[in-house]
Parts: sequence; C-alpha cells; structure tokens
Amino acid sequence: MWAMKTQTNEPQINESKTGRSTVPKINKPSKLPYPLNFYSTSIGKKWVMAITGIMLMGFVFFHMLGNLKVFLSPEAINHYGEWLREILVPILPHSVALWIMRIGLIFGFGFHIHSAYSLTLINKKANGTKYQSPQDYVAANFASRTMRYTGIIIGLFILWHLADLTWGWAVANPEFIRGDIAHNLNESLTRLPVFGIYVAANIALGLHLYHGGWSLFQSLGINNPKLNYLRKGFAASFAFIVTVGNILIVSALYFGLFEGKL
Repeated sequence: MWAMKTQTNEPQINESKTGRSTVPKINKPSKLPYPLNFYSTSIGKKWVMAITGIMLMGFVFFHMLGNLKVFLSPEAINHYGEWLREILVPILPHSVALWIMRIGLIFGFGFHIHSAYSLTLINKKANGTKYQSPQDYVAANFASRTMRYTGIIIGLFILWHLADLTWGWAVANPEFIRGDIAHNLNESLTRLPVFGIYVAANIALGLHLYHGGWSLFQSLGINNPKLNYLRKGFAASFAFIVTVGNILIVSALYFGLFEGKL
C-alpha cells in the first residue's frame, strides 16, 4: 500500500547544500506603536515632513510679524519680547509656555530633517534620484536642487541666531544684555559681517520656503495638475513676504532707517 502524505501547517524543513536544515522565515506583524509604524513607511515620512514644514512655516511667518515692531520703537520690541515670556501667566510660571513652544519647535525641526534625509535615501536607493517629482523639478528647478544646501545654511544660521540674540554668547554678541531686545538687536546687526550673515541666511530661507511651500501639497497627496498654478503662487508669495520682511528688518537696523534708532 502507498503511504498517503498529509499536509500540515508547520513550516517545512529543507536540507541546504551544506547539509544543514533551514526553516523558512515567517514575517511577523510589527510590534511598534501605530505612530512609529506609520512613520517607518515612506508615506508616513512624507506626511511628517509636510506637517512639520507647515509648523515651521507658521513660526517663521509670525516671528517675522513680531519683529516688525522694531519699526515702532525700542519699547515696542522689548514689550513684545516680555509678552512672549508672559504667555499663560499665572496658569504657568514665567517663560514656561515660551519654552514649551521652543521645545516643540526643536522636535519639529528634528523630525523635519530626519524625514527629509530618510526620504532622500529611500529614493536614491529605489531609482537613483533625489526626492522630488517631475512637476517639482519643472516648477522649482533651482530651489529644489539646492534644498539640501539651503537646509544646511538655515540650520547653521539658527545656531548663530540663538547664540547671538537668545543665549548671548560673547563670541557672537559681546555687548549682550539679557532681556533688552532693542539693545541686543542694535549691537548685533549694526556690524557689517553680522548683517551679511542675516541677509544671506534669509535668501537661503526664501529658496527653501519656495520649494517647501510647493512640494508640501504633493506630500499630503494634493497633486492635481490643474491646481499647480495655485501651489506655485502660494509658495512664491509666502517665500517673498517672509524673505523681504526679514531683510527689511535687518536692513533698517543696520542703516538706521526708522525713527528712534535702537
């Protein structure tokens, strides 16, 4: 009688050429929490890069608006700085809310850099190209090809900006007085090398914002070719307003163009 073979659900053990038994690998479901599991995918990284980009764009816009108070008076810009430190007082102690926002920006900036770098590696490995779509390349050719470099410039500038006007390191601003924003701005930005650093950094920021404002829609899945002119218009307008606004501020400080020099 012929012996009948029975099928089982157990993994089959095969003999390899070396005579050793091998068991096929069984893919196990990920044990990571859903947010981390989602972020591990390319779609998740695109969403994180877009959302953190929106957050950072909001910050640079409102930061520029607040700094426009230098055109009013030294008291106005100092009052604005103190208002930031007193947000949610007495619910929270003095400056705590401001530090919570700063920490949130640090995490957002970190995730933005990590997701952008990870997507670049994924796309290079997949097809040997950088992270950009054909539409992005056509619409924002120069800006998209310089994203890596403008990002590095912005990161280095942020460190300088903090050392200059937040931390008050002597190497950056030897005349720094904690809490006196008007004095610190005047002492810092009336120096030609520092003025040049701020102008160059804001040009790099404008290029970065232009491509970022254009591509974030695609990262969120909003990529209708019929709306490309709106995407391009938004990106160009936003980048122009922030860049020109910031350069006007530092130029006014350097040349003393507004009433009541700081």
